Amino acid sequence: MSFQSSLISPIQLQESLGQNANIILLDCTIDKVGQSIKEAKLEILPHSQFFDIEGKLSDPNSKLPHTLVSPEVFEREMQRLGINQDSILVLYDRWGIYSSPRAWWMLKVMGFKQVFILNGGVPAWKNNKFPLVEEYKTTVKPGNFKAQFQENLYADKEYILTHYRDTKVNIFDARSKGRFSGLVAEPRKGLHGGHIPHSRNLPFEELLDGIVYKPIDELKRQFDHFNKTGNEYIFSCGSGITASILAFACHLVGHGQIRVYDGSWSEWGREELNLPIEK
Repeated sequence: MSFQSSLISPIQLQESLGQNANIILLDCTIDKVGQSIKEAKLEILPHSQFFDIEGKLSDPNSKLPHTLVSPEVFEREMQRLGINQDSILVLYDRWGIYSSPRAWWMLKVMGFKQVFILNGGVPAWKNNKFPLVEEYKTTVKPGNFKAQFQENLYADKEYILTHYRDTKVNIFDARSKGRFSGLVAEPRKGLHGGHIPHSRNLPFEELLDGIVYKPIDELKRQFDHFNKTGNEYIFSCGSGITASILAFACHLVGHGQIRVYDGSWSEWGREELNLPIEK
């Protein structure tokens, strides 16, 4: 059993739970910039585990937030969560749709196949009056997941420098219009305002209808609105989180050549790097 779409509804998930022992639920919640959920009451789906984006799954030696750990570290942490090669992973977050697409991209770039996102996360699950618990599942049998890094899904600074002028590459920036234009200051210190030259601005909120993704046809119209010149899509934002909201939407509408710029503006905008910037 698997789901027909990478984006599943609470009803689809509820109907599948108990029917397939390979389903693993992962809470992928992180705080938003300027908004914290850490003090809120923990409400999660039963039998969930925590996919620790900001802690165990971010490189502690990087000066940048949220950057990927090595495949070796990622593999070890996934095995600790009991994830096997044939597991079916369902990702969600407590905001609705925010950080679960980042976890989706991380798993895909590390070679995992069966990974899905719960549309609307905990709020949508709660709206359906499905059960919630206040504790994570803690005892699991170690899994056999093997990481296989997929370079075709990843972009770093060097890749952007090589391709940002390429007419076959479409670069989308998920930040607000104010930050994209440099009219609003960056929330992180030491960063220029503006954007990568030749990139387009598609604020991530425009792909969402509250806590859920907009319908597929609307997502397609959002991308079709731009004068796209090639089949490759690179997504950037402040630190690689909301870029993944765009990347997942691009995947949903059928585009295959998708990369996320892991460093995003936290790297490109650094004052000391003096990289090409437009405003």
